[in-house]
Parts: sequence; C-alpha cells; structure tokens
Amino acid sequence: MPPVNPAATTERQFHAIKRCPRPSVRLVCFPHSGGSAGYFRTWKPVLPEGVELLAVRYPGREERLCDPFAEDMEELAESIARAAARFDDAPLAFFGHSLGSLVAYEVAVRLAARHGITLKALFASSCAAPWLAPRLGLGNAGDEALIARIRQLGGTDMRVFDDPELRELIMPAIRADYRLLDRYTEPATTALDCPVHVYHGTDDPGVEADSVAAWSRATGHAFSTRAFPGGHFYLADHLPELTRDLFARLEAPAVKPPSRSNLFYVLAM
Repeated sequence: MPPVNPAATTERQFHAIKRCPRPSVRLVCFPHSGGSAGYFRTWKPVLPEGVELLAVRYPGREERLCDPFAEDMEELAESIARAAARFDDAPLAFFGHSLGSLVAYEVAVRLAARHGITLKALFASSCAAPWLAPRLGLGNAGDEALIARIRQLGGTDMRVFDDPELRELIMPAIRADYRLLDRYTEPATTALDCPVHVYHGTDDPGVEADSVAAWSRATGHAFSTRAFPGGHFYLADHLPELTRDLFARLEAPAVKPPSRSNLFYVLAM
C-alpha cells in the first residue's frame, strides 16, 4: 500500500473556492445536512482581498461520491481536524450552517486539543447549541419522511425529488447526515479560546432564540447573535449583510454583493 500523502488528503477534504498565496485569514465553511461544498460558491464575489475560502467536502458527495459516509460525529470531526491541522500558516476561522455548525465546533475542539491550533473565530448559523441539538430519529426514516422535513425547512427546490435518478443520488447523503445527528451524543461543554458569533433566521421552525443564545457557553471570549428575516435558509436572501458582518468581525471588510445563484439548496438540519 502506498504511503498516505497528507497534502493530497487535505486537498480531497476541502474544495478551494478562492485561493490566496499568502492569506490574511483562511475561512473554512461547513455545509448543512445533505449539502455539499458547492453550496458556498456564491460567496466568492464577496470575499475581501487576502481572504482564502475553503469549503469542507463531506464523504459521499461531489468529488467524494464513492467515499463511505461517516458513521458518527467523532469519525467525521477527527478526519476533518487531521486534514485541517496543516492550516497553520495563516489565521483560521470556521463558518458552519445548520449541521455544519456542529461539525465546525467539534473540529475546532479537536484542533485546539490535539494540534494546538486556535481559531480566530467560529461562526455558527441556523443551529441550536451543540448540547441542545435535536435528535429527530430520521436517520432510518423513509424517503417521504425526510422529504417532508426538507419541505418544512424550505430553501430547497422540491422538484429535484420528482426526478427518480436525482432523488436516488441525493437521498443517501441526506439520510446519512440525519443518522449522524441521531448518533451525536451530548458533548462535554468545551469553551473555545476564540469568539463565537451565531446567526439565525427569525422564522426558522427548528431554531429558537434561547437555543441560539446557549452557544455563549462555547466560548470564553466575545459572543454575539444576530437574527435576519427569514427561515432556515435566511442567508440565501441576506448574503451581503451576513458577510459584511462576518468579515467586519474578522477585520476584513466585505466587497460587492454577489448575484443570486440558480443552484438549489439541498436540505439543512
């Protein structure tokens, strides 16, 4: 068996949406349940000079379509943390949406404890604090129950489920991510040594204000929350405002707003 190339493993784990030769900050984005790294392509036009943007490639989708799904959060977070440990050449920040917020938090905990890497900031979106994350029991549910959950949250072009081939392609990833959430045991509260900022939609059916405020236990530093009009996928309509706030907190002012994308958004937690 040939030796594992750490650089190649890192490249496989992360989709480079914008590379910088010497970044002032590296922002890594974590997709939602059933989502993929491509969800964050619309961020490229708003990136300030010097900000590098990477998006996590979860196994079982896009370029990693043939990779087996992670069995639990421990396996997924460990794998990402090992790959991200090479990002020690520039300040590092994480943004996670929905389930991606939980994954980002767990990776941040492992990076600090096992690799000595402290984030510049953690940004969580549309997600209750890790110790309040819902276990919905959908990991082994049939397609119709999962599709009903997707419809409830909005943000997805439901016509994708009318195409049998496309439906067969995307349902395994959705189910695997809900199974991962069902198996997510309540973590020990680890306060990160960095600021934590949380965003959410005012009409999100699955995220209450109290569960957002509970993220304050995840940091020993600055903490803030900001609500935007909209539901679970509020960021589709408020990306310019969201990124202006985010980059201001990273001391990297945002640039022009992006054009709206035609990409459909497949599920969030």
